This record gives sequence, C-alpha cells and structure tokens, in this order.
Amino acid sequence: MSAPESTEVVVIGGGPAGLTAAIELAQLGVDVTVFERRATTSHLPRAHLLNQRTMEIFDAIGVADDVYEMSPPEDRWHRVGWYTSLAGDRPGQGREIGHIHAWGGGPDTDRYAAASPNRYANVPQMRLDPLLRRHAERQCPGRIHYGHEVTDVRTTTDGVEVAVIETETGATRTVQARYAIGADGGRLVSSLLGVEMQGPTQLLDMVSMHVTADLTPWIRDDQVLLYYFIDPLGNGGFRGSMCAMGPDTWGSQSREWAFHQAFPWGSKEAMDETTLKDRFRDIIGIPDLEFDVHAISHWEFEGVTADRYRVGNVFLVGNAAHRHPPTGGLGLNTAVQDVDNLCWKLAQVLREKAGADLLNTYESERRPVGLFNVRHSLENAGGHRKIAAALGMTPEISVEDGWKEIDTWLAPGPAGDKRRRLVAAAVADNGDDYSQLNVEAGFAYDSGAVIPDGTEPPHTHTSLRDYTPTTRPGHHLPHAWVHGRGPRVSTLGLVHRADYTLLVDPAHAQTWRTAAEKIGVPVDVVAIGSADPASDHSWGRLRDVDPGGAILVRPDRHIAWRTTTMPADPAAELAVALQSLLSRNEVHA
Repeated sequence: MSAPESTEVVVIGGGPAGLTAAIELAQLGVDVTVFERRATTSHLPRAHLLNQRTMEIFDAIGVADDVYEMSPPEDRWHRVGWYTSLAGDRPGQGREIGHIHAWGGGPDTDRYAAASPNRYANVPQMRLDPLLRRHAERQCPGRIHYGHEVTDVRTTTDGVEVAVIETETGATRTVQARYAIGADGGRLVSSLLGVEMQGPTQLLDMVSMHVTADLTPWIRDDQVLLYYFIDPLGNGGFRGSMCAMGPDTWGSQSREWAFHQAFPWGSKEAMDETTLKDRFRDIIGIPDLEFDVHAISHWEFEGVTADRYRVGNVFLVGNAAHRHPPTGGLGLNTAVQDVDNLCWKLAQVLREKAGADLLNTYESERRPVGLFNVRHSLENAGGHRKIAAALGMTPEISVEDGWKEIDTWLAPGPAGDKRRRLVAAAVADNGDDYSQLNVEAGFAYDSGAVIPDGTEPPHTHTSLRDYTPTTRPGHHLPHAWVHGRGPRVSTLGLVHRADYTLLVDPAHAQTWRTAAEKIGVPVDVVAIGSADPASDHSWGRLRDVDPGGAILVRPDRHIAWRTTTMPADPAAELAVALQSLLSRNEVHA
C-alpha cells in the first residue's frame, strides 16, 4: 500500500522505539505512519534485556504475553558469570572466576516482585522487532512502511515535512505531519536538525558474531546467560563475552550464541573474519570448535546524549537521543520509556485536551534520565577491570606472568585465600550493573508535567540497588495488589491510558467524583482498597496520603500531583493542578 501524503505523527525508524510509538499512538486514536529504510526488521541480535518498567509498557499495549512466551524459562538465564575460558590445557583454563544473580533472579526475586506486577524478560532484538512489527501492523494497517528511506526532515510553521524515497522503485514523495518522532538510531534525523551528541565516542570497535555452535560439553552452569572471559591477553579487562540466544532451548542446550569482541577504534584486525573466528576459539579455549556464522556486525562503544530532544515539532527518542554501552542493559529500555513519556502527551495536544506547552516537558523529563543512564552505563563498563585487577591482570602483564597470577588465585594457602577474597568482592561489586533495581524502577521527574509538593525523595534516592516506592510527585506509581474494579489487580492496571487517573479511598470516592465532574476535564476517579492490608507492600502502607487525600496519576503511570489530606475545596484544588499540568488556562471548578 502506498504511503500517505499526510499524517498526524510520522515516525522515522522501525526499530523497537519506532514500533512501540506506532502501537501506543494508534491505540490513543492518533493517525501515525512509520517509515523504515531497511526492507525488513533487524537480523542482528543487538539488545535483549527488557526490564520491568519496559514490560509494564508492553503489558499496557498488549505485547507482554507474546514477549514472555519468547523469553527463556526463569531458571535458565538469571545469572552472569566470569570465566578464564570454557576449556584449555592450562590448569587455570576452563575455570569459573565467579558469578552473580542478575535481572531479578535468585535472592533478588522477592524485591523485584514487590516493585512491579511484571517480571524481567529476555528476547534478542532480532526476535523482538518482528513481534512488535506484527502488533504495529495490526494497530496501523497500511501505515508501517519498510523499504522507505527518509532523506530530509524540515520543520515548518505548523508541523513537519518529511522527504521519503521508496528504495525498491526510487519513487519519492513529501509527507506532511503535525509532529515527527526521530527513532532512526541517530543515523540521520539528529544531524539534519543540527543536534549535537555530547560525550565520549569511538572508545572501542565492538564486533558481534551471531553463531550456531554446540557448546554442550563445556557449559556446566545452566543458569548463566551472559559469559565474560578474562585472561592475560585481555589487557587488564575482559577479552570477550558471550550470550546465549536460545531460541528454543537454553543454558547448555542453547543452539545460538552472540559473541562479542572489543578492538581499538580503527583496528584492521576487527575487519577480518578469519581473525574474528580464530579469536573466538582462542578466547573460549576450544581451538577445533566448529560453528556457523550467521552475521557479523560492528558497533561503536560510546556514551553520548543529544544536547536537545526536541527541534520544532520533531522529537528524538532512543538511540537518536542517547547511545549507551550495553552494560546495564539500559539502551533499548530507555528508548521504550522515552516513547511512553512522549506518546500520551502528543495525543493530549492533538486532541486539544492539553496546550502545546505540554510537549516541552518531554525533554525536561527524559533528557536527565538519558544523561544519568549513559553515565551509569559507562561506569558499569569498568566493573570487569576490577575483577581482572583482583586476579592480578594488568594491561602490561605478559601472558606467562598472567597465568602465574591465575595460578596464585587457584593455589591453596594464605596467598590464594587472599586473592580469592579480593576476586569474590570484585565480582559482587558488579551488582550495581545487574541488580540495579533503583536505576530501572526508581527514576523520577523533578520538573515537567509534575507539581512538586515540597517533600524529600526517599532515603534510597541515591542508591543504585535499593528501590523505595513512593507517591511523591514525579515518581512512578507504586505497585500494590488492590481491589478496584473487579478482582485483585495491580495499581498500575487501574491507570487510564489516555487521561489522568485520580486514586482515592473508597470512603471519600463520591466527594472526589463530584469534584472531578465540576471541572470539565476528563479525570478517571478510581477508588481502591488494599487486597492484603497486612502486607508491607499494601496500598494502605504505600500511598503516603491520608484516607481523604488523592493521587493524580498520568497515563505513563507517573505521579503528577497529590494532596495528602482532603482539601477544603477539592474541586478548586484539582482544577488548579490540572490547569498547570495541561498547560491550559480555562480549567476551573
């Protein structure tokens, strides 16, 4: 089907961010069109970790069940391990250096379950993208166009003009839109608009090989998903990493693997397939391993953030706005969460429920999150060097001396005991990467479409691991199992997808419903009671307001405003809050 001449929102890029935007906008009643220059979705493994906040978004748009169906069994992937190799002739080869539980598994299971009704998932992007495309095509029939390359983006006085070429036929057209979302991975849109990416670049040339290999004889821990290899040739860091890819069996039975190697930027070795294959065999210590290579890809190890997330009526999301090292698994997740922040605001403005200034809050809310996540990912990348240093590895060490240091780590006696304690501590320190619940679930907006109430953030605000749920404005709505409309449901499941939701106590629900009716703005008033009042995670303990108070929640499940007690004039208080939040002047009680 041919592309339209006009649309309300044009999305440039058909990866996870662009496809999620298409699904969300279509469900909100917005006319949306996607252009992707590739003929089909990505065939590369790329990102694979989907954290709880992302899975909440996928749940809200009806994608989560399909994602979970493709994710590994829970006992086959919640562990990260560091190894000298998988095999080899030296005494120090084929040794596990250490492992930690990761992504809400093992001892983290309960605290992750308390933070969200949705668990972590693990689906490589080469399988996630086709899934999202199927959902997007159902939601936007005839509006998802692969093989269509955007060549120019121009802002106009009342919208955006996008020049598109159909790659198969060479046919060109100009599409008019009210708004555009740049989700092209930073390939074109940001540079066309003069946006600068700030931060370190060209740190390494990372090379990924997607292979089929039978590693059953050498894999001894069926719970490890991600393997890092540290040996004397690693220049004081990890030498390579490997991730199980399933797709139908996992652990030692995984048929496919993604293997990653790091090279100095500009290295000619990184371009030679024979070298890459030989290094793969050498790193894992299996010189005669037979394997099939499906794809080899290069990506830049960098940590950059756009100096602007908005230019006119064009908004940048995902890799167009921020590019992370893979440590922490924050790239794709931050992208999907960018989209979730933006789409409801676009819908509110397009349907004239909110003033255009609401869209300015996208950058003020999401750019600080992008900056933090990029910085945190760069810091996480140093965790492997700590383990190597504890083993005695340095950038200058010779191969033979390096293996002697590993022999010391293995040796009985006081010297070996001391070395093992140092290594174990360095491995455990990587929990800031793999047990970073507060990074994933605790981010909050200090300014934007929120009305601060003067309270301080939780005492764990600066922690990377310890998440404390709160209804403080700007924070994500706490998850609790409650009785609302019908059977037990998460508080997150009660949030309206298009309009604001006011959460109140059943005893005061009618007062708040009457107040909401007076102001003439769609507000969904929901009365909820705790499903388990005795639990530490009950709504009564988490709501932070008196029974007469109220909590106003945005469609993206972040708290916009709250009153801890019943105001003297509830309608007037609510009207003032909504007038500010919606960037409108006519809201009144």
